[in-house]
Amino acid sequence: MQMNDSRLIAASPAVVWAALLNPEVLKAAVPGCEELTGSVAEGYEAAVVQKVGPVKARFTGLVTFADIVEGESLTLLGEGKGGAAGFAKGEAKVALEPATLEDGSAGTKLTYTVDAKVGGKLAQLGSRIIDGFARKMADEFFGRFADAVEGPKDEPEAEAEAPAAEGEAPKKGWFKRMLGSD
Repeated sequence: MQMNDSRLIAASPAVVWAALLNPEVLKAAVPGCEELTGSVAEGYEAAVVQKVGPVKARFTGLVTFADIVEGESLTLLGEGKGGAAGFAKGEAKVALEPATLEDGSAGTKLTYTVDAKVGGKLAQLGSRIIDGFARKMADEFFGRFADAVEGPKDEPEAEAEAPAAEGEAPKKGWFKRMLGSD
């Protein structure tokens, strides 16, 4: 299954690029991600729990980066095994370009093409369930990614600046504030 989409992100291409390579941002963006360890050069080992139709599984796998054009584009390659549930394999080609947001401010247009494949019990669920799940996962990943970088549009300014208490997940938009970028 293949899908294409794009998002406007209220952050500079440099901030969005740094977030794409940041393991904390990636972990926050992947729905169901329990752990993510490694580096961009070596790849990240991940553990993700997902429910696809009636099948719930814990997938362990590897996420690597390829075709890196510094500050402009890259390909995320992922492969995971879910035991008896089967396997999932995919890639997301991501491109960044400067864009003007609706309010006239500078931002980034993030365009992606995702290609996903599944096997085992998951493949037996049927293409409608798998296609719907893959679309939902891609949309949720890039939505959560954008939130981590820029924060939600309706977040009050005081709450946006408040650091997360110890033991709490970072507030949305924390990555952009951490870099001190607008």
